[in-house]
Amino acid sequence: MKKEDMSNAQASEPYHSRLARLQATVASVTASDIAPRATEVDRDCIWPAHSMAALAQAGLLGLHVPQDLGGHGEGLLALSLLTEAIGQHCPSSALCFGMHCVGTAVIAAKATSYQRSAYLRKIAAGEHITTLALSEGGSGAHFYLPSTLMKPVEDHLEVNGQKQFVTNGSHADSYVVSVLDDSSEHHTGDFNCLIVDAETPGISWQGEWQGFGMRGNSSRAMQLDKATVPTANLLGEPGDQVWYVFEIVAPYFLMAMAGTYLGVAEAALNEARQHLKSRRHAHSGSALADHEVLQSRLASMWITVERTRSFIREAARKGDLGDPTALPFILASKVDAAETAVAITNEAMTLCGGAAYRENSRLTQLLRDARASHVMSPTTDLLKLWTGRALLELPLL
Repeated sequence: MKKEDMSNAQASEPYHSRLARLQATVASVTASDIAPRATEVDRDCIWPAHSMAALAQAGLLGLHVPQDLGGHGEGLLALSLLTEAIGQHCPSSALCFGMHCVGTAVIAAKATSYQRSAYLRKIAAGEHITTLALSEGGSGAHFYLPSTLMKPVEDHLEVNGQKQFVTNGSHADSYVVSVLDDSSEHHTGDFNCLIVDAETPGISWQGEWQGFGMRGNSSRAMQLDKATVPTANLLGEPGDQVWYVFEIVAPYFLMAMAGTYLGVAEAALNEARQHLKSRRHAHSGSALADHEVLQSRLASMWITVERTRSFIREAARKGDLGDPTALPFILASKVDAAETAVAITNEAMTLCGGAAYRENSRLTQLLRDARASHVMSPTTDLLKLWTGRALLELPLL
């Protein structure tokens, strides 16, 4: 089928059928290519190139690329569904894919003709991986306050600064970087976002990622020393960075992370359920599954996971529909997923007993990955603050 025929078919396909098709595709890719190497990714801190290649081959890198450019043109719900499916088996792969998707959504939001051709078409074709580079050491959880400076120099932009915790660091083909306008003619203090290509002169990478959890995401520090970026790579209009952060970055990032950590929680729940079903007491022969206390505790875990799933789905639907009440739902989605992931992995460790405490057991990995959810900016505390302010109809900042 030609690309234009595929785009027409996608456009006419019912929404739920599209989502079901995408879910089936990602489930197949996860089972064949991602899950079998999840232990290796965690154990050896390997950036999951195999996962990203398989997702590219399946046509999933263009999840948020418009259909007329060969992508799927999907929104928040699809993103949460796909990251959840991947996160159940390899949370690091889900994080890497999710951050690529967020970067793609940022580029697509106000893409120029050049950016559509140079980046979005390649992303849709599975030939280009992008990601975010927003966080900095001095700003902490306030990822929207960059100190990295950009100024026009002759026919290009010169960028100086350092970004921290860049997921897919040194492996992506481009990076969506937040900068502060430092024009020599007039220091406006405007925020901006721009696309920085991987081969840009002036980029260097600091150290290797050796994390406690999410060990495969290559979350590295990016140094920019007089990095020369084409003016055509500026996203939107001068001063648009705050708009990008709160209208695009925040909702897409929060949905990607909510889906990922929901996947972690579901994986831990499944580990606990399988343990109870398969283990028997040696002296009596009775199954752990026959104990009423354990049945009750498993039920509580399942209720928590399903409640979180429903909340995330509702938040994503509201966001995709442009519902005016969507903001607190979206902000709270990562909060709820984070708290659920940590609680469920902790409880699963208890239900599975000593078997779960083997070095680098499946639950050990899930517990370490779950814990990253609270400290990944915007942090749980900051999101709760914003949610409360949104409910009181106060400005977030």
